[in-house]
Amino acid sequence: MRGSLRVVAGFVSAVWVTAATAQDFGDTPYVQTPQVVVDAMLETAKVTKNDYVIDLGSGDGRMVITAAKKIGARGFGVDLDKRLVTLANNNARKAGVADRAKFYDRDLFVTDLSPATVITIYLLPEVNLMARAKLLALEPGTRIVSHDYGIGDWMPDLEFEMDAPGKPVGRSQKSKVLFWVVPDKVAGRWVWPVTVGGQKQQLELLLKQNFQKLDASATLNGRDVAVEQAKLTGRQVDVTITLPELGKVAFSGKRFNQVLEGEMRGAAQPAPWHAIRVEILDPDHVTAPPPVIREFQ
Repeated sequence: MRGSLRVVAGFVSAVWVTAATAQDFGDTPYVQTPQVVVDAMLETAKVTKNDYVIDLGSGDGRMVITAAKKIGARGFGVDLDKRLVTLANNNARKAGVADRAKFYDRDLFVTDLSPATVITIYLLPEVNLMARAKLLALEPGTRIVSHDYGIGDWMPDLEFEMDAPGKPVGRSQKSKVLFWVVPDKVAGRWVWPVTVGGQKQQLELLLKQNFQKLDASATLNGRDVAVEQAKLTGRQVDVTITLPELGKVAFSGKRFNQVLEGEMRGAAQPAPWHAIRVEILDPDHVTAPPPVIREFQ
């Protein structure tokens, strides 16, 4: 749901639906997320009882309350409309989950999001874009799920449209669900030894990164070899490289400081894999100019 969100930087005082289509609890409209969409968002994020869910613009609280009541998760929501915060806390008490679902009168931009394993949002696209740096700074592997709107040019890992009966805005009675996993920063030059033809040789992997998308190239003792796949999901790196005599070899692991540790799998039995980053590169989304955010009047 989208609650009242006055942005501290003063960028947004946005009204894009009328009182005829949404109940107004403040200077931005409160638009309920249909329960079927709430359920789909939590399912898409694969929320479990071990997760901590933070809902930005929490409205009547149904996102965190549903996560607590149906799944057993914990979490909180933030909203700048005190009446909505009171309503959400009352709803949590009525649902018997007030110990696991709490709501605060707080601006999302000054809220500590670090406890979250899952972030849920139903915000205007400009607010999503303003929050992007804060979201990207979260622990790699944190899941983010949004109702209807993207986060600028940070493309989602998953996006789909679904029926949303009773949705108070729009004519189609449809909603979009968009899902991201916060990516680690793995751009740079990585090296490790491999044995090819009975001789130990150096494999070098160059990873360029834009959000979770990787552009990879590799050399073996200075000779180009083909990278068949390069994928980043949170902390998990998966790269498949075609090597002489060995064929396709998959290298999978997670970054710990400047080391990738995991497993290599090819024609032979799986074996431990360790790669060292000898050159650190900034991801493209870090070095790109700040996104342009349209100001509402």
